[in-house]
Amino acid sequence: MSMDIAARLARSQAIAGKTRQLLEKRTRIAREQFRERLHEAWEREMAGALANPLAPWDQWNAWWRYGLDVAQRSVLFWDTLRQRGDNYLEHVRQGQPPLLHFDHEMVLDGRTFARPVNYALLRILLPAGQEVDPRQRPYLIIDPRAGHGPGIGGFKDDSEVGVILRERHPVYFVIFFRLPEPGQTLLDVCAAEQRFVRKVRELHPDSPRPALVGNCQGGWATMMLAATDPDSTGPVVINGAPMSYWGGALQEGEGDNPMRYAGGLLGGSWLASFAADLGNGLFDGAHLVENFENLNPANTFWDKYYHLFANIDSEPPRFLEFERWWGGYFLMNREEIEWITRNLFVGNKLWSGETRAGKGRAFDLRDIKSPIVLFASLGDNITPPQQAFNWVADIYGSTEEIKARGQVIVGLLHRDIGHLGIFVSGRVARKEHAQIVEVLKSIEMLPPGLYGMAIQERPGAGGRMEYEVEFHEHRLEEVATRLNRLQRADEKPFEAVVALSELNQHRYELFVRPWVQLVTNERSAELLRQLHPLRLQRWGLSARNPWLWWLAPTAAMVRTQRQALKVGRDDLPHHGERLASELISASLDHYRALRDACGEALFFQTYGSLFSLLLGESPAATAPAAAEPQELPFVEEALAAIGEGGYDEACARVMVLLSRKGEVPLSRLAAKQEVARDHADLLPRLPPETWRRIRGEQEIIVHYEPEQALATLPALLGEPADRDRLLTLLERLVADERVQRSAPTAEQRAMLERIRAVLGREPAAPQPVAAQSA
Repeated sequence: MSMDIAARLARSQAIAGKTRQLLEKRTRIAREQFRERLHEAWEREMAGALANPLAPWDQWNAWWRYGLDVAQRSVLFWDTLRQRGDNYLEHVRQGQPPLLHFDHEMVLDGRTFARPVNYALLRILLPAGQEVDPRQRPYLIIDPRAGHGPGIGGFKDDSEVGVILRERHPVYFVIFFRLPEPGQTLLDVCAAEQRFVRKVRELHPDSPRPALVGNCQGGWATMMLAATDPDSTGPVVINGAPMSYWGGALQEGEGDNPMRYAGGLLGGSWLASFAADLGNGLFDGAHLVENFENLNPANTFWDKYYHLFANIDSEPPRFLEFERWWGGYFLMNREEIEWITRNLFVGNKLWSGETRAGKGRAFDLRDIKSPIVLFASLGDNITPPQQAFNWVADIYGSTEEIKARGQVIVGLLHRDIGHLGIFVSGRVARKEHAQIVEVLKSIEMLPPGLYGMAIQERPGAGGRMEYEVEFHEHRLEEVATRLNRLQRADEKPFEAVVALSELNQHRYELFVRPWVQLVTNERSAELLRQLHPLRLQRWGLSARNPWLWWLAPTAAMVRTQRQALKVGRDDLPHHGERLASELISASLDHYRALRDACGEALFFQTYGSLFSLLLGESPAATAPAAAEPQELPFVEEALAAIGEGGYDEACARVMVLLSRKGEVPLSRLAAKQEVARDHADLLPRLPPETWRRIRGEQEIIVHYEPEQALATLPALLGEPADRDRLLTLLERLVADERVQRSAPTAEQRAMLERIRAVLGREPAAPQPVAAQSA
């Protein structure tokens, strides 16, 4: 026993030493980046200006013009903030409707359901001059309920809604209202969204099942929906969705996504419960928005405002448009935020099957039958790629299991866009979102497995940018290793966070909650909401403030006399202004780097040691030994059934034997669809998910036992008619000019001859090819 304690103490000391080294490294890198940034700013702004000084009179004129320019810009700047405040008050007066750029109509209102929820289903109406194809797959977009109101998926032309409409698909949008219904829970919301999906299917009976698009926290809501009702949902696209909240260690030099440490540094989920109790049972979404803003103090407190100030003649419309959405704060019930924090933010339970879908049944993401597209960015410090992708390794465990279940998972990774840019950037909408919509039908044609989606740009006719899409198959084990440079050992301390969080939650509920609820009422809750700093800065700088009576008329006068076109921006005063702005921004970034480094060190010092001392030997902390791929149960089951099956299995096995490995360009998938339509009379008639499962099982068989897979092929074709049918299909494909254009390799031709030989029959004469409907 004493040896065990000594070993744990030694491990704790080792963790402390590594944490100290990490803190020193982060601090050194922060200083170097600060110095480098200041040096670059000086060289960019001041070196040239000081090397070519103006004459004294010219300098005086430059400073006089600059003073006039600053005065005018200052008035217009503060007037823009006044307009932001007025827009906020008007939006609140209207009941904070969804900020969709497109006209819409309500289809279902969740507030009228037997279990009412503050959600509704909208149909997006077509802009003038646009049409949709009613046979096209409908899309259902679910926006995040992360403090803001709905609409980010369609608040301008170049958005998810816009690019989907341009492809002539019907579009539906799930919105929510500011106030939750009394007693509603996340499970009630999930049940309501199931009704929304079924309603969309009812409205489009001749179309494929609707595709679901989930943004940020709407992503895990979408996954929960698809897992509980897999027979009603089509492909799933989740953008910047945090599914594995503990992941995040990637960069060697900078801080590793500090938001994942917030739960531990705040002592767990009790603080969300405390905030909801202060709100008289309602949690204020402004707290979540404030957490986002604190991640980047340079942008929050300076950069976005200086960008407005420096470009005051052109920037206000864009600034006001975004701030109208950013400043809409919505509320959640205590039960909702507690479920989110305890099961997702802190507990990380969604992927593990520990969260319940009602009636005792757990959410199992492996029940999703349709293809899943995961879009994340390396520049996202709220939902880093590990949080978007690690759940795949957690629930499937191996590439073989993905194939055996017939699942297609496609990952798309942006290099540098931030979290909000995933949803609001027009550049991302025109490229990534547009290509996802365009290739979604082709993704359904991919064999089961894990793929990376690559989008290549090239100049097209008329100067327009064109895109080429390719899919690269990967092994799950390699992707998980590449994304998690610490082999996920850095996630172990989060188990201690869960234990401490549950303890603090019980203590709060037992000793503190009764007193908080005793002194709280609706009037005090509303007062706290109105005095929240994010609301205060809006209504405090609005027409409601009598001290600002002079601002609007003064700004109107300044606009008529604006000297922007007469004031040069390449003089010494303006260079000095930009240098000062860069100094302030760099200082705030330096503060952020030091803050995040200290938070990271404190987290691992506290919970790393706690995990080592208390949970290090728990069964949950001991990872099972990795099995050889051929010993995995899914592989063993597939190999045990190598001689079982019929025409469907034989057809799938032949396709695997003749498949070409490596890159899968979109053009090849399009040709594959055409060929499948024209030879549909000889192909298996199965639902897509059933075909993908059979194809995945046969791929496992061919991968591990290629010779036996070929030798047992006749056992799957016991009926002579089935054998003739398969050989006829092969002969038709060989004669098809589209197949010939793809230039079959020597290995493929040799395999075709071996298949003919093992079947032992002369192929039937090729039949005329009759075009079939899809």
